[in-house]
Amino acid sequence: MKYNNLKRGFFSAIIMVFLCAFQTIKAQENEKDTIKKFTIESCVNQFSANKTVETKVGYQYWFADKDFIDGQTLKMSVVAPQQSTHAPHKHIEDEFFFVLEGTAKFYLNGETQIVKPYTSLYCPSMQMHGISNVGDTELKYLVIKKYQKK
Repeated sequence: MKYNNLKRGFFSAIIMVFLCAFQTIKAQENEKDTIKKFTIESCVNQFSANKTVETKVGYQYWFADKDFIDGQTLKMSVVAPQQSTHAPHKHIEDEFFFVLEGTAKFYLNGETQIVKPYTSLYCPSMQMHGISNVGDTELKYLVIKKYQKK
């Protein structure tokens, strides 16, 4: 019982740390430089299974999408056993992964490492990287990324 409460508290704390790590609470609604108004309702996002987006190997859930805070995002990805969301790739944005459940294989520039829950993974800009589920249970991880403005 104590472990479950600790685990629940830890997950809540991790999500809050990641959200607080986003540099600002201000965002532009449009090109007129207006300040986005935040309310308690717009700042709380409780997971809802009916708002998940299916993928070929599981699903994802956006806690904060590109439009919430200036391209800064927080997404949970869930991957079926022995699957990958996509092949290793690279992009201009750097990103963090945080493993919540399962066993992940992290690929970075030709090297791999197997990791367990409560592990963070950093992917620098323009580096080949990927994450796959090498376990027998679902892999759940958070993705923290800031998309470039187009």
